Amino acid sequence: MELPPVVTAEQWQQARDALLVKEKELTRALDALAAERRRLPMVRFEADYVFAGQQRRAGLADLFEGRRQLIVYQMMDLGPDRYCDGCSSFVDNIGHLAHLNARDTTFAVVSDMPAEQLFSWRRRMGWTMPFYSSRGTTFAADCGLDGGFGLSVFLRDGEQVYRTYFTQARGVDRLRVDHNLLDLTPYGRQEQWEDSPPGWPQDPTMSWMRHHDEYADQH
Repeated sequence: MELPPVVTAEQWQQARDALLVKEKELTRALDALAAERRRLPMVRFEADYVFAGQQRRAGLADLFEGRRQLIVYQMMDLGPDRYCDGCSSFVDNIGHLAHLNARDTTFAVVSDMPAEQLFSWRRRMGWTMPFYSSRGTTFAADCGLDGGFGLSVFLRDGEQVYRTYFTQARGVDRLRVDHNLLDLTPYGRQEQWEDSPPGWPQDPTMSWMRHHDEYADQH
């Protein structure tokens, strides 16, 4: 396995400082993009959805739990007894919800999976955030998902709900803590799509990903 070149401390600092200039440029660009995102218009979500929760059935406004903002991660439905490794890994990356709640924001997971299948997966993975099944509703289709995954943001004004933002694919991928941390390491995510030096370890995209209780090497 190839290794990065070894240099003096002074040479390393020079290279690090050069990269820091680009990182700061990217930070400012991301701040500008977030400012533009906050100025997006919104669209009414009028459908009378009924979601199945573990303790109750709920409408879309109920998912806010009394708060103004709602972030919904929509998991893939791959059929009976099948669960998406990527969706599982994404939800593993969600931290304690108190920090979102402090900013009047609720986070929930929604999937078109049948309720018992979805809740069984939640129990197996040890997740504690709210889960809802949208099976039998048009919610996924109304969000532009056709069997895929995505993340939607909603704003509530009284009982009226509006959709303010949506992203999927790489837009969701960039939100993951594990991927962002791996991007800081010499070998990165070690996937074939990455631009890495010759000899770096690389596998097919997502081929390494498992549910967290399926990794053989846990140390």
